[in-house]
Amino acid sequence: MDRTATPPYDALAMATPRGMVPADLTRIRFVSDARVSPDGRVVAFVVTTLSEERDEYLSQIWLVDTAGGEPRRFTTGPRRDTAPRWSPDGARLAFISEREVKKKGQLYVMPVAGGEPTRLTDLRHGVSAPEWSPDGTRLAFVSRVGGWVEPESEEEKRKSRPPRVITTLKYRFNGEGFTYDRRPQIFTVAADGGEPRQVTEGDDYDHADPAWSPDGRALVFASARHDERDHDDVSDIWVVAAEGGAPRRLTRTDGPAGHPAFSPAGDTVAYLARPSRNAFARNLRLFTVAVTGGDPVCRSEDFDRSCGPLGVPPLWSGDGRALTIAAEDQGTLGLFRVEVGGGPPRRLVGGERGVGSYSASRDGSVLAFTASDPGAPSALFVCGADGGGERRLTDFNRDWTREVTLARPERFRFDRTGFTVDAWIMKPHGFEPGRRYPLLLNVHGGPHAQYGYPFFDEFQVQAGAGYGVLYTNPRGSQGYGEAFTSAVVGDWGGGDAADVQAALDEALRRFDWIDPERLGLLGGSYGGFMTSWIVGHSKRFRAACSERAVNVQTSMFGTSDIGFVFNQVELGGVLPWEDMAKYLERSPLTYAKDITTPLLILHSEDDLRCPIEQGEQLFVALKTLRREVVFVRFPDENHELTRSGKPRHRLERFRILLEWFAKYLRAA
Repeated sequence: MDRTATPPYDALAMATPRGMVPADLTRIRFVSDARVSPDGRVVAFVVTTLSEERDEYLSQIWLVDTAGGEPRRFTTGPRRDTAPRWSPDGARLAFISEREVKKKGQLYVMPVAGGEPTRLTDLRHGVSAPEWSPDGTRLAFVSRVGGWVEPESEEEKRKSRPPRVITTLKYRFNGEGFTYDRRPQIFTVAADGGEPRQVTEGDDYDHADPAWSPDGRALVFASARHDERDHDDVSDIWVVAAEGGAPRRLTRTDGPAGHPAFSPAGDTVAYLARPSRNAFARNLRLFTVAVTGGDPVCRSEDFDRSCGPLGVPPLWSGDGRALTIAAEDQGTLGLFRVEVGGGPPRRLVGGERGVGSYSASRDGSVLAFTASDPGAPSALFVCGADGGGERRLTDFNRDWTREVTLARPERFRFDRTGFTVDAWIMKPHGFEPGRRYPLLLNVHGGPHAQYGYPFFDEFQVQAGAGYGVLYTNPRGSQGYGEAFTSAVVGDWGGGDAADVQAALDEALRRFDWIDPERLGLLGGSYGGFMTSWIVGHSKRFRAACSERAVNVQTSMFGTSDIGFVFNQVELGGVLPWEDMAKYLERSPLTYAKDITTPLLILHSEDDLRCPIEQGEQLFVALKTLRREVVFVRFPDENHELTRSGKPRHRLERFRILLEWFAKYLRAA
C-alpha cells in the first residue's frame, strides 16, 4: 500500500465536531474491575490507558465513595496495577503490580489510608486471582510452577535451548505459549509477608479460581484431573484444606465447571458450568452443590441464556437465599438475580449496554459494576441489591466525549428460516440526508459470541472515517437461546453466512443512504472465516478484510491450541480421517479460485488459536491465482491483537485497515 496516500485520519483529531479516529485509543480511559468494599462505602477500580510513546498499557487503581464525590488515585505504579481486592476489614487493598522491569506482576498489599505497598511475592511466573482469607491473615492466589529457566548471561543465551518433549495435546495456549511443563498451582501467603505456600500439587493438572470457605479452613477451586482431560473440555470443582493435602471432588465430571463461591453458611458451593462435554454452543448454567457431597442442582434450568460471559463467580446474597450472575441477552449484557428456592431470574441491571465487571458488599446490599454503551466507554456505577437507586460514580471520558461525536446504532430485526435475527446499523460521521455512503459489514468471532450494545472502538473508528457500519448476530450467536446458538454447529458457512447476507439485504431495503456499489466486508477469527468464505461465494463486495481467520479446517485441527476439540465439535463431531470431505468443504481455501474480491489478510505471528499458517495458505493461493491480495503480519502478537495487542500495533492496524477500504470504497 502507498504510504504517501495515507488519509490524514489523526489530523482530523484537531477538528470539532469530529468522529473517532485511531489516535483516540490513546485518549480513552478504560474503567474496569469494580470492587466494592465490604461495608459498601467505597469502590476500588482500575483505570487503563494506552501509551503510544511507551507502546504499553498503563493501569492504576482508583477509589471513589459510593455516596459520590471525586475519584482519587490510589496506586502510582510505573506500569500496571490491577486486580484490587479488599481485606475483610476494609483497611487494606491487595493488588497485582508490574513494578519491576522484566518481571511479571507480583502480589502487593497497601493500607487504604495510605502508605507504601508491601510486596508479598517474587515468583518467576507472576501471580493471578488473589483472594483474601475471611480473617484477613492470608491471601490465596494462582501461579505457574516449573518450566525452562531463561539463562541470564549472554554466553548462556547463545547456546542452544533444550528440546521440548511433548506428551499431551494441551501443551500450549494462546497468549501463554508453551504450558505443558509449567502448570498453574494454588498458593497461600501471609498478608504481612513470608514465603508463599503451595496448596495444590500435580505436574499434569491446571488449577484455577480459588475461593475461601467462610471459616478459612478450606479452599475450593476448579481443575481437570480426570483421565480423559486431554481430550475434552471438562473440569471439576474441588475442595482442599487451606494447608494443603488431597483435594476432594464435588462435581460429577460431566462438563466444564468453574468460578466457585462458598455460601455464607459454608455448606454449599455455587459455580458456573456447562452440563455436557465438548458442547461449546450450550449455555453456561448456574449450579449449587453441597460441600458434604451429593448431586449438583441447576439453579438456572428455565433461563435459556448463558450465565458466564464475564468469568465472575456467582455472588451470594448476605442471607444465602439468592445469587447474582451476568448473562448475555439479545445484544445486551446485564446482571440477574436467581433465587435459590426457585423462580425465574430477575434482571437487576439492564438497558442497552454491556456490563464489564461487578461485585457486591459483604451483606449484598450494594452492587458495584462497570458498564459501557455504544456512545460511551466504560464507567463505574452502583445500585442496591434489587437494582434500584442506580448512580453513576465516574466520568473519566467527559472531555473526550464532548469533543468526539460517537455514532449511535439503530437496531432492526428480520426473520429467516424460523429464526429472528438482530442487526444494527450506524450512520457515518457527518451524515447528510440525500447522500449515499459506503458501508462496512462486520462479522463477529466465536461463533458463540454476540455483537450489541457495549462500546466498541472498531465500529466508532469505521463510522468516524465516513462509513456506514452494519453488524449482526447470525445463528450461532449467544444471547438468543441454545437452539439459536447451536444452529451453526456442523454448518459453518451455511445458514450463518446466509443470515449475514440477509442482514445486508434488509439494510439495503430499509436504508436508502447505503451505496450498494460500495460495500466492504470484514471480521476476525470466526468472523475472518465468514469473510473468507463469503468472498469465495459472492461478488457483491468491493473489498474485504479477513483477520486471524479460520481458512483451512484440516490444518487448524492439528496446529491450533484448541483445534483438535473445537474444530471437531464445530464441524459436527467428525474427525478429519473420518470425513475429510467435510473439512475441505467447510474450508475457505477450497474456494480460493472463486475469490476475486480484493482481500486484505491480517494475522499475528504468535497466534496459537488460529495459527498464522491459516493466513499464509490463503495468501499463497490467491497470489498464485494472481488475485489482488495483501498480507500483513504482526510480529510478537497473538490472537488478541485487537483487544490487548501492543498500542502501536493496534494503531497501525487501524491505519492499514482504513487505507485498504478507502482505496476501494471512496471512489465515486
